Amino acid sequence: MKLAQGILFTERQIQQRVEELARQIVQDYAGRPLVLCAILKGSIPFLSDLMRRIPGDVRLALIEMKSQVDGKHATILFTSTMDLSGRHVLIVEDIVDTGITLDYLLKHLEAERAPASLKVCALLDKPEARRIDVPVHYRGFKVPDKFVVGYGLDYQERYRNLPYITWVEPE
Repeated sequence: MKLAQGILFTERQIQQRVEELARQIVQDYAGRPLVLCAILKGSIPFLSDLMRRIPGDVRLALIEMKSQVDGKHATILFTSTMDLSGRHVLIVEDIVDTGITLDYLLKHLEAERAPASLKVCALLDKPEARRIDVPVHYRGFKVPDKFVVGYGLDYQERYRNLPYITWVEPE
């Protein structure tokens, strides 16, 4: 795979949209304590930029999710022992595509962690690839059904460091 010649979203567009999302989140949570649950590794740049723009009582829980290729099995590893019961939890995701892994996570959190509220903030949303309908309460950008990279998103652990978002193409 090689990088495409075009750019879907520039660094400036991304930062502007992150600012808009943060303002909406601040307004919606109106000073209530918030737990940001970030799904590793791809969400790290988005999480860092977003959380710096949310003032007040913000806590962080990191989640590592592994799903098998068949999409039927997923493992959730919480790197935080924080009790989420009764807390307002916002899942911070780099991209939502099929919805399978996110659906599994949402059901797990609701059943096992009992948050007061549970919402999803995704930098990118790829509805064309959706196989399970999942809620995306805060969406940065809608993207076409391409393999996108940059700003945390990778192809075989490469391209996460790009400050913009592009896509890869078969060689």
